[in-house]
Amino acid sequence: MTAPAPSSVPGSTVTSLGSSHVLLTGGTGFVGQAILERLLSSHPDTTITLLIRPKAGTSALARLRHLLKKPVFASWRERVGTDEVERALTERLRVVESSLGALPALPSDLDVVIHSASTVSFDPPIDQAFDTNVGGAVGLYEALVAAGGDPHVVHVSTAYVGGIRKGVFPEAALRHDVDWRAEHAAARDARARVEAASRQPETLRGFLAEGRAGHGKTGPQAVAAAAEEARVAWVAARLVDYGRTRAETLGWTDVYTLTKAFAERAAEQIWAAEGHRLSVVRPAIVESALRHPYPGWIDGFKVADPLIMSYARGLLPEFPGVPDSVLDIVPVDYVVNVILAVAANPADASSAAAGAGTAAGDVDAVTSAPAPEPQYFHVASGNSNPFPILRMFDNLKTFFTANPLPRDEHTSIPVPTWNFPGVRKVEGAIRTAQRTNDWRERVLVRLPSTARTRTSLTDVQTRRADLESLQSLTDLYRHYVQSEIIFDDRRTRALHDGLPEEAPADIGFDVTDIDWEDYFQTVHFPSITAMTRAFSVRPAAAGAVLDARALPHRTDVVAVFDLEGTVLDSNIVEQYLWVRSNGFRKAAWPAEVASLLTGLPAYLRAEGRDRGEFIRAFLRRYAGMPVSRLKGVVRSAGYAETVRRHTLPEALARIAEHRAAGHRTVLVTGSIGTLATPIAHLFDEVVASTMHERDGVLTGYLAQPPLVDEARAAWLAQWALEEGIDLSGSYGYGDSHADLAWLEMLGNPSAVNPDANLAREALRRRWSIRDWSRARGSSASGTSTAPAVGTTSKGEGDRV
Repeated sequence: MTAPAPSSVPGSTVTSLGSSHVLLTGGTGFVGQAILERLLSSHPDTTITLLIRPKAGTSALARLRHLLKKPVFASWRERVGTDEVERALTERLRVVESSLGALPALPSDLDVVIHSASTVSFDPPIDQAFDTNVGGAVGLYEALVAAGGDPHVVHVSTAYVGGIRKGVFPEAALRHDVDWRAEHAAARDARARVEAASRQPETLRGFLAEGRAGHGKTGPQAVAAAAEEARVAWVAARLVDYGRTRAETLGWTDVYTLTKAFAERAAEQIWAAEGHRLSVVRPAIVESALRHPYPGWIDGFKVADPLIMSYARGLLPEFPGVPDSVLDIVPVDYVVNVILAVAANPADASSAAAGAGTAAGDVDAVTSAPAPEPQYFHVASGNSNPFPILRMFDNLKTFFTANPLPRDEHTSIPVPTWNFPGVRKVEGAIRTAQRTNDWRERVLVRLPSTARTRTSLTDVQTRRADLESLQSLTDLYRHYVQSEIIFDDRRTRALHDGLPEEAPADIGFDVTDIDWEDYFQTVHFPSITAMTRAFSVRPAAAGAVLDARALPHRTDVVAVFDLEGTVLDSNIVEQYLWVRSNGFRKAAWPAEVASLLTGLPAYLRAEGRDRGEFIRAFLRRYAGMPVSRLKGVVRSAGYAETVRRHTLPEALARIAEHRAAGHRTVLVTGSIGTLATPIAHLFDEVVASTMHERDGVLTGYLAQPPLVDEARAAWLAQWALEEGIDLSGSYGYGDSHADLAWLEMLGNPSAVNPDANLAREALRRRWSIRDWSRARGSSASGTSTAPAVGTTSKGEGDRV
């Protein structure tokens, strides 16, 4: 049973809350802000207590002061003046600093409670959804019972608590026999179960494999961090899936509507069944204001807005909805007007009936105390002023054809035409596009990194984000855009019809007055496009960024240069060949080349796994070489000339710029420091590996671990501390994904001729990307700002 419908006789609906003491939850949210503004501006004699959670070191009162500066309160602030705003803060507004899960004692003199707090996500992890929507309601109503008062509770729910159904959904209590307390307990246990599953050895091995594949060259800590990040993401995804699947198996669209339905049952059993007054307001899809506080007021994206803006940006080539399905939208000011009208018109106690107003089949119903029947009000437009999806498409096409979003300074984004092929075909097209995009990325990361491949890689990443967004929208809104449910709103219409004839127009809520074309074309679409600055020309999501600013003159910063691929257009294999070509007879070359080619597959595998492993394996080729011969080769004119020809002119110029600006310059390499002798004089420090020797002969082993990836990062942190270097103002230049660990420590990192994986990270992080090339046939010393590369050195340069 439900309470009888309100009288529709004009004047029978009370419009004033008088001097009521109102408790408001969710006051910082979208609907809550609008309720608070109405209470302040239209109900000046009320006292308002707000539950506000401290956040990020900001007290609840400070959050309230900040809240009152938002646009929704602008008209009220201007009308009453600064002194009245301060008076309201000290006399009318009271703050209870608490979250819903841990409530202190509440006032016993409350007249009205408006519970509008809830999660704003359709698809949160199941435990979060239950803790916020169900646990929050339970905590509130138990605290109200403990307070000993008898306020009229207005519980703000959603019209979609009816679940997956067709036809008319009445303004009445939900009929289901689900044990919501057991579901709440299971949801809270779900996280522990999923967390335990994520820590099973077989699951962890998968995360480690994923981490090694993407970050093996960066170092073990990067692998561990990536593996843990993958585990946390897996847990979140599993908990989201738990919620979505459990909701559907119980007949609800998603975990949001499921938990809102259970919150209604908690209100009925904990509050109404104890003889207290309860009204439940169920809004449909709440969007921007039609009239109050001003046309188009909205606070952030709401339910329909991601779909709208995705269409405008050309990201929705097709729509997974049914063209005749009703998009049940209602302006936020209509919702607030209903909530406050309901608050001022509680159920008449004379309507109490035996069995205190809970749903049939509810085994937990308390029947000992007669109570006013709970009231249920739908704030929806689909029954009285329907707006089907096809009509929404016509409005979208009309507006964004006349007002297209800019692609760049010269072109606009064309809007798609929907043919409504059905959700299965739309989802199939998305999956095909994702597979194609993934294949393209696999090809690109195997190609040499060039400006062209980096641009293509950026396109791939942008395309992936667009497809993931499209898939998410399809998953989230599937039921809403195919809905065949109609929300009965006779009680709400009767409440409106009972408003006094002299009542201001902006407190009404007759949805038949809404001209949808006018609302969308002149109010809502302009509002959300202005909010997102959609018509501003945005910089291309592109690729390479280059910081071309002049270097500041400082003595407390360092410029760290990797050697291979950054300063030299070479690698340690080529350096080995340079040494051999200057110290071997020509007759020995065929055997040496054959040996090198035979070992090449193993070297490539090692390089793919771990940079240090590759260096250790390759430097074994120096075994048996006398130290004196190696030094003699490096001092020779032939070797120095080879180094000169392979030194990148842009690198020389950049080194010179740093030195002119007073910066320390450091060259780092995982190879043998002796090999860098011809360019050592360009740097203040050369940090490199040293080979182990016995009796003046190289053994093929390193004297200490190679300074690469995370080892280089650890050295840099310690060296900077000892030398008083400010890393946040310092510079780094590297070419390999293995350089990521130390580059990210610096305030000004640059990826130089980066490999595909470093290029991807640099693009994502908006680092500078520099393409340095060797000028064929010209001298590296020909750049006027670059010092010459010669044979002068600072000794062997093996300084670690």
